[in-house]
Amino acid sequence: MYKGNKYNFKPKHKSKYKGNPTKIIARSSWELKLMVKLDNHPDVIEWSSEGVIIPYKSPIDDRIHRYFMDFYVKFKNTKDEIVTMMIEVKPLAQTKPPVKRKNQQKKTFLREVMTWGVNDAKWKAAREFAKKKNWIFEIFTEKDLDVRF
Repeated sequence: MYKGNKYNFKPKHKSKYKGNPTKIIARSSWELKLMVKLDNHPDVIEWSSEGVIIPYKSPIDDRIHRYFMDFYVKFKNTKDEIVTMMIEVKPLAQTKPPVKRKNQQKKTFLREVMTWGVNDAKWKAAREFAKKKNWIFEIFTEKDLDVRF
C-alpha cells in the first residue's frame, strides 16, 4: 500500500481527462506537477492517471500482478502526428540497478534490489504492451518534468 503524500487534482479541462475527473489522485508532488502540465498543454488531446493496467510477473513471488501505469497521454507531436504515450514517474535513483554503498545495511540494500527487480519486471511488461499497441513508454524523473511534447 502507498504510504506517501497524496493530492487531489481538479482539472480545468475536464473533457481532456479520460476517466472520472472528480477522482484524480496524485501520489507525489511530481505527479501533481505533470498533471497540471497535461491538463493545460494545448497539444494534449486526452490523458488519464492509473487508467492503463498491465499484467506483469513479479520476480519476488513468480506470480502475475497488475501494474497501474502512472499516466496515459494522447497528444499531437511537432509533426502534427497523434502519439499515445504511457508515462511512469520515478526518482532518477530508482531507474538504475542499486549499487551497495559503503556502510549500507544489508536489509536496506536487499529492499532496494527487490524494488529494482519488481520495477524492472513492470517496465519490461510496459515496453512489450506499448510495442503491441504502437505506443511509447517513458519513465519521467525529476529531470524530465519540464519536458515539451
